[in-house]
Amino acid sequence: MPLHLWLAFLSASLAISLSPGPGAFASMAAGLRNGFLRGYWVVVGLQLGILALLAVVAAGVGALIVSSPAAFEILRWTGVAYLFWLAWGQWRSDGSLASLTAGNGRQRRRELIARGFLVDATNPKGLLFFFAVVPQFLEPELALGPQYATIAATVIAVDMTVMAGYTYLAARAMHWLESPHRVRWVSRGFSLLFILTATSLALFRHHAT
Repeated sequence: MPLHLWLAFLSASLAISLSPGPGAFASMAAGLRNGFLRGYWVVVGLQLGILALLAVVAAGVGALIVSSPAAFEILRWTGVAYLFWLAWGQWRSDGSLASLTAGNGRQRRRELIARGFLVDATNPKGLLFFFAVVPQFLEPELALGPQYATIAATVIAVDMTVMAGYTYLAARAMHWLESPHRVRWVSRGFSLLFILTATSLALFRHHAT
């Protein structure tokens, strides 16, 4: 990939990662509940979800999903349902700081990774982003494998860095949470963010071209 194309893609990757969305909210919620080190496993899961979307696009299945209203609707409503499930879990916080720490059995490493994976892998807007944007940065006359590898490495490096910031800022907020009342309302604030994201996804309409 030529340097000028890579720099342009880097800018696009920064823009999409910095924009608040399901991945950012999931990272912040994980940092708040588990601290930075354990919460960061959600970010690992997010990257696996990104890789899955890129693999779908690279394999050409992305074109099939985007052009098939039924397939797209299944993916969209799966993402909506999962985000509402995350919102319900945040809303039900009992307000104790202990419930937000790494010792909570509901926050085991593999579950955090799975949560991050599902957040990104079921996000049809992410699929549309990769389907619409990635081809603009490919040189058809060059081998596609190395180009996709460069794109994947760029997206993951950028997203892991940005999500580390979101996770760390939320983890630092744990020092401010001195009362169950604050814990409860912060958790419900994240719940509302997930609800708003899910509602936006539910109202999103894709018109196949």
